Amino acid sequence: MNTSSPAAAQDDLDRRLVLATQAGLPLVPRPYAAVAQQVDASEEEVRRRLAAMLESGRIRRIGAVPNHYAIGYTANGMSVWDIDDAVVDAVGERVGALDFVTHCYRRPRHLPDWPYNLFAMVHAPGREEALARVGEIAALIEGGFPGACRGRDVLFSNGILKKTGLRIGG
Repeated sequence: MNTSSPAAAQDDLDRRLVLATQAGLPLVPRPYAAVAQQVDASEEEVRRRLAAMLESGRIRRIGAVPNHYAIGYTANGMSVWDIDDAVVDAVGERVGALDFVTHCYRRPRHLPDWPYNLFAMVHAPGREEALARVGEIAALIEGGFPGACRGRDVLFSNGILKKTGLRIGG
């Protein structure tokens, strides 16, 4: 029996930590202390366990999930790019480093209908501002990788589609 698999390594405390945090950390001055109290562990143990789960990849990230509409960013556009495969990873790293890009990732094309292989999410108070940001991305790509972009589009959302990750049951 292989006891070194990630599933075997997840013990009861790890499971309780995931259950306690999967809907978000408590909005209190010391959220890890609140979670520690909830799972009957020390704050230090909670931090150590969460760091270990991040390191092993059992949890992907801990971060804020803002409601863009609530904070006034009502123009949320997924810019899609048809980038030369030879440079798409390098372009993605540059685009993903922009402070106004919240998601940037590579996806396979689905030809002939969908030629786009790079996705970059931008948020702005209005469509014009969002389109200006997409223009900044286009300028960055053309300046750093001349001729690599063969096409682009922007898909604006009409509402919040998803704000939660995978959940496990208690």
